[in-house]
Amino acid sequence: MALSFFSKNKKALVARCRDDYVTKMRLKYAPYYHAMEAQKGTTVRLDGREMIMLSSNDYLGLSFHPKVIEAGQAAMTKWGTSTNGARISNGSRAFHLELEEKLADFLGREACHIHAAGYLSCMSSVASFAQKGDIILADKNIHSCLWDGIRLSMATVERFSHNNPEDLRSVLAAINTDAAKMLVIEGVYSMEGHVARLPELTEIAEENGCFTVLDDAHGFGVLGRQGRGTVDHFGLNDKIDVLCGSMSKSLASVGGFVSGSSEVIEYLRTHSKQTTFSAAISPAQAACASASLDIMKSEPQHLERLWANTKKYRAILKNLGLDTWESETPAVPIVLGSKERVYPFWKALLDKGVFTVMSIAPAVPAGKDLIRTAISAMHTDEQLAKIADAMAYAVKKL
Repeated sequence: MALSFFSKNKKALVARCRDDYVTKMRLKYAPYYHAMEAQKGTTVRLDGREMIMLSSNDYLGLSFHPKVIEAGQAAMTKWGTSTNGARISNGSRAFHLELEEKLADFLGREACHIHAAGYLSCMSSVASFAQKGDIILADKNIHSCLWDGIRLSMATVERFSHNNPEDLRSVLAAINTDAAKMLVIEGVYSMEGHVARLPELTEIAEENGCFTVLDDAHGFGVLGRQGRGTVDHFGLNDKIDVLCGSMSKSLASVGGFVSGSSEVIEYLRTHSKQTTFSAAISPAQAACASASLDIMKSEPQHLERLWANTKKYRAILKNLGLDTWESETPAVPIVLGSKERVYPFWKALLDKGVFTVMSIAPAVPAGKDLIRTAISAMHTDEQLAKIADAMAYAVKKL
């Protein structure tokens, strides 16, 4: 077979890949796709150097908990490594049903469905229910998975200002239609660390007959009783139609979940392509999530430690005069305002042994280019002291 560069017919898409400016810049400065050579808790090894991980979503620090590791190992011994199929056909197992029942009970929902990725769960939470002719009211800052669900639904989308009930109300007033409506929001916004203004937002949604979808990937395990999340934090479980989230954060596994009434979840199982055509979560992943859920209920010290660390970390950043975008949670951005400031700050932290993630426009709004950091219950006081020194060093580099 002839090699492509000898072909007389030039392929436009190959040229697009080869000449892409953004990819060239990513490869030149290499801020992403770093592969850790080893990890133990919040310490990782990168390029032979020990570093503090300050951007992981392992909020409760359960990914190295002995009970979680043992559960994953036992599940593989019993069930093997994979179910090798989709849930609708040959891939469903008893452990899937057990985890779904545990999650539904914990969240105070009638039913739950788990997917192999949180992205799939959140995408399907929108795409499965909205359709052409419906209207979706979406917070401008929702995650990419929700936007993909919106696009797939083919519904009309109306955006409102981030976490702004007043703007939501004005957008709804201008619509003046009897079409079915859906409100799509997050419980905790991962880049900003903001908690949704749920009481006001759900009140407006109820007044206008909106079907409400809430992605609580970063609120689950962090807010509410025993980490039940943002909805429990506000006591508004009856106001949310679909509650979705990820198992790769506080549950120390991989995958996602969608929860709601029995009729809503059964509708999803019938109509969601993300559900019917994707392989089932593996035995080990399900077991790790299940064990983490048990620990959340029986060992409150992890959640307590998470918030104690978050308080100390915020104080460090405040003393240095850094802009944290009024974050209210362990997801703490450091807003620097431009990629010209973000890159040297990120590099200075890396030089001092602190690993973070930079996020620049258009991934964040223009002028909000930032360093994305996240606190874990596993961060030690010694590590926090080293982080403080590294931050002070990075500030001097600006």
